[in-house]
Amino acid sequence: MTETAAWPTEVRLKKDRRALAVSFDSGEHYELPAELLRISSPSAEVQGHSPAERKLQYGKRDVEIVGLEPVGNYAVRISFSDLHSSGIYMWDFLLELGRNQDRLWADYLAELEAAGRQR
Repeated sequence: MTETAAWPTEVRLKKDRRALAVSFDSGEHYELPAELLRISSPSAEVQGHSPAERKLQYGKRDVEIVGLEPVGNYAVRISFSDLHSSGIYMWDFLLELGRNQDRLWADYLAELEAAGRQR
């Protein structure tokens, strides 16, 4: 496991189930949209076992978070309304998603367009 640059002080599901609010002891706070979390899932189902096996996720515009389950003291398992629940989101992964979400989102939209797919 890599060293986390910041430790979460709060992980809270938004009432509409469309975002996860995460605060870190560094003072950083991010609202991570359910769709971004779903399409970025660290699971083998999404990421494959190598970068060449990564699967483009599409049709996830309306996905919601339906469950959160702590995994030790280092991660959370997120369950989604499309029945995906195999991703374990480590704290450093959530921090990196927050810090880079604008770029990740732009890359995702470009990848969808290139593949002729829609959110």
